[in-house]
Amino acid sequence: MGERLGPKLMAEFLGSLFLVYVIISSAILAYDILGADLGTSVIYIGLATGFWLFVLVAMFGPVSGAHFNPAVTIALLATKDIDGKTAAAYIPVQIIGGLVGTLFAHLTFYHTIPVIWTVSEVARPGGCYFSEFLGTFMLLATIYGCVRSKVPGWFIALAVGLVVGGGIITTSATMFVNPMVTIARVFTYAIAGIRPFDVGPFIVAQIVGALAAAGVFSYLYPKES
Repeated sequence: MGERLGPKLMAEFLGSLFLVYVIISSAILAYDILGADLGTSVIYIGLATGFWLFVLVAMFGPVSGAHFNPAVTIALLATKDIDGKTAAAYIPVQIIGGLVGTLFAHLTFYHTIPVIWTVSEVARPGGCYFSEFLGTFMLLATIYGCVRSKVPGWFIALAVGLVVGGGIITTSATMFVNPMVTIARVFTYAIAGIRPFDVGPFIVAQIVGALAAAGVFSYLYPKES
């Protein structure tokens, strides 16, 4: 079991690390280093995240399924597309990878902004909670629709990158849609951060959105018997 699960866990760790890294480092570069305004910075983050996520899903999808997201893992567990033991191993590895990604992003810019670890004060008010529900629903809808219609792996990676990158620049919450990303972004000074008060509602909205999509798209795309 260890030999089979080990590469999957490594893929989930690295994918989660680099996903958070690109979100936070692109925010720091655009807003804090280049001096872009908030709107331009959000576009910058959306493009960078979409591009990187395409590559990460294409790279690690054949190894672990490229979840990088506890909400995805929980939804796939609910529809029996992943077993409980693997899901239980994935989630802590994803969260640890995300936290390391925050650290790496800060280290990248430490020569300019000498901060390694902090707690965000960026408020994400109530309207963002519904945005997170819808965004996570759309992410899981994309995953289920692409996987169960058996499109090529590169197309799944492109679709996921586009829905997340596009969601960042179109939703009020800027498309966190991921409990791992939400936790990791608590500990950054970047505009991409989130204050601890909003973490709980965000994660609840994300998991409910993921499970809702699992139910709807299992009906639209039933498993082959």
